[in-house]
Amino acid sequence: MDGLAQLVGQGDAVLLAVALLLLAMSVGAWIVILRQGRVLRRAGRDLGRAVPAFWAAPSMDEGRLRLEALDREAVALPLLDAALRAPCADTLEAGGSSESQLTRRLRDALHAVLRRLQSGQVLLASIGTTAPFVGLFGTVWGVHRALAGLSGDGGFTIERISAPVGEALVMTAAGLAVAIPAVLAYNVFGRWVGQCEAELEGFAHDLLELAGRAGAAAER
Repeated sequence: MDGLAQLVGQGDAVLLAVALLLLAMSVGAWIVILRQGRVLRRAGRDLGRAVPAFWAAPSMDEGRLRLEALDREAVALPLLDAALRAPCADTLEAGGSSESQLTRRLRDALHAVLRRLQSGQVLLASIGTTAPFVGLFGTVWGVHRALAGLSGDGGFTIERISAPVGEALVMTAAGLAVAIPAVLAYNVFGRWVGQCEAELEGFAHDLLELAGRAGAAAER
């Protein structure tokens, strides 16, 4: 970090802009990592408790109360509410069969929950892929400035080149330091979202079967 600060202090507006961009990327990535990490950990743990508690309830009302109490991130509750919600009258949705109406509502609710769970994934992927190149650009620019400054003094020596070039390489290290946590978090979060998605798809499928049995019983 001392090398980066020294390079920026001795550099021009381009190096300063690169350093500020890397700083903004790092701050943005860590905000997403801390926020979404908390959300996804809670969602995964709560699904493992809330869904079994719902199916163990003696009635639908009691099951909803249990789900609401245990599902702190509200990832399973929207699916249950979608299954219980009646379609609006005089709409195209109301003109379809009851099964297709329920399937559409559950699908829309599932997609809305997944969009919330995937929040920030695009930012992490973008930072993970672009930060090394931003750092590399800073390195190339720093080396160019160092060599241009030495050329005016006459003569090149290893001692005179190694110090400014070594400082310029700090930009590449800074880019990697920003990118690596973003890439690791993106991969871990993708796995957690996939696990939640599998749980929610199973829950939606079971709700569809439950509603179908309830509808068949009501028709008898």
